[in-house]
Amino acid sequence: MKIKLILDKAISVLIAVLMALMVANVTWQVFSRYVLGDPSSFTDELSRYMMVWLGLAGAAYVSGKNGHLAIDILPERLHGKNLLALQLVIHGFVIFFGLVIMIWGGGNLVYVTEILQQKSATLRIPLSWIYAIVPISGIMVVYYHLFHMVQLLKNQS
Repeated sequence: MKIKLILDKAISVLIAVLMALMVANVTWQVFSRYVLGDPSSFTDELSRYMMVWLGLAGAAYVSGKNGHLAIDILPERLHGKNLLALQLVIHGFVIFFGLVIMIWGGGNLVYVTEILQQKSATLRIPLSWIYAIVPISGIMVVYYHLFHMVQLLKNQS
């Protein structure tokens, strides 16, 4: 439980910092374009990459709060062991997605872009740094859903 609280706090701080930086970045873009008449060259790319990080970190955070959008017609009609089984299956599918797509696939993406030493067009930072949020977010999603599965099983006993 303590690990979850620390992770929740760390992700919420990351999201808040990213939002503040995005606001500053976009404000600078608007100011430099319309007031100075010379638009900044890096702000578009930077805001795009921050949005990717914000979206994936936000998805992990919402997973931790068990608050993703869901169609709950079936869970509303089930009770007891059937509801528990459905919830465990749903968490299992999310864990499978997190492991295969986000951690394995995202890890491969990071590895390939690092080996190829690809850099962003304007900022000239390694794209592997940008893509690193995919497996990082995947690890957090898997952790959170394992945590929720354990909580479900504890509450049933």
